Amino acid sequence: MNILLASAIDAGAIEELERQHDVVHAFGADEEVLHEAVQDREVVIFRSGVMISGRVMSAAPRLRLLVRAGSGLDNVDVDHARAHGIRLVRVPGSSAPAVAELTFALMLNLARNVSLADRLLRQGHWPKNELLGRLIEEKTLGVVGAGNIGSTVGRLGAAWGMRVLGCVKTPSEERAAALRSLGIELTDYDTVLTEADFLTLHVPLDESTHHLIDAHALSRMKPGAFLVNIARGGVVDDEALFQALTSEKRLAGAALDVHEREGEGTHSPLEELRNVVLTPHIGAMAADSQEQIGHRVLELLDAFAAGGIDRATRDGELVV
Repeated sequence: MNILLASAIDAGAIEELERQHDVVHAFGADEEVLHEAVQDREVVIFRSGVMISGRVMSAAPRLRLLVRAGSGLDNVDVDHARAHGIRLVRVPGSSAPAVAELTFALMLNLARNVSLADRLLRQGHWPKNELLGRLIEEKTLGVVGAGNIGSTVGRLGAAWGMRVLGCVKTPSEERAAALRSLGIELTDYDTVLTEADFLTLHVPLDESTHHLIDAHALSRMKPGAFLVNIARGGVVDDEALFQALTSEKRLAGAALDVHEREGEGTHSPLEELRNVVLTPHIGAMAADSQEQIGHRVLELLDAFAAGGIDRATRDGELVV
């Protein structure tokens, strides 16, 4: 098959793709480059950081399959794919442990001032008495979006002795029972927002979640709470968060792995704040997870070539 690899994936998977198929690379390219590169391609493989628009898809009359090597769908025109009979599959499961563990790492970093301590020590300071931290044990962890990733974060929180509250878009008794078995109490969004000492976000970016955490939501959070966004940048209004951390000083701190503007040369409006931890969208960047994702991409391509993509997909993988 003719494949456009629009994002870097596991090196072993790339090597196998190149052995079996005609592969063109356009890692992180803009729409114009993708528009040219995709024209004779049958398959596009991509991650975050690149937009697979309807215009890009329209430039490829032979395009039959899109493979999202991860979970988010905010960077692909799903409606266009559906309308033109282009299959779309994603690989959401393998990245969940990596994203959940980074979420917890960011929580601990905020609670104990790890990044700030590191920066100050490298500058020749010994600020031990300035870095009074917080325990996470017996604190309330609020999980907005207690799905595959969020429920894993909640399970980790319960293991650390936290009270864990979670909310989902479509609650049910079955979902409540499943979360309860992990130590998570299913409740509503308002309760999660207002009672959390640590609020973590794990929702997709769409019209309903754009700026879900805005000035109003931030004003309702518990004074002294911490916010961790590892979902998508647009879920949080960065300017409102800046105000909540500075002039209002309502929150104790925030950690963001995702940002409203991402990519080389971009700057966060929060970058100068001492109580903010910033990482460059590395939630899924664990070697173990990337190897699993790469292997799954190869399996899905083999199934598609054999005409059995529907039978080969697992829960949550087949989108269109």
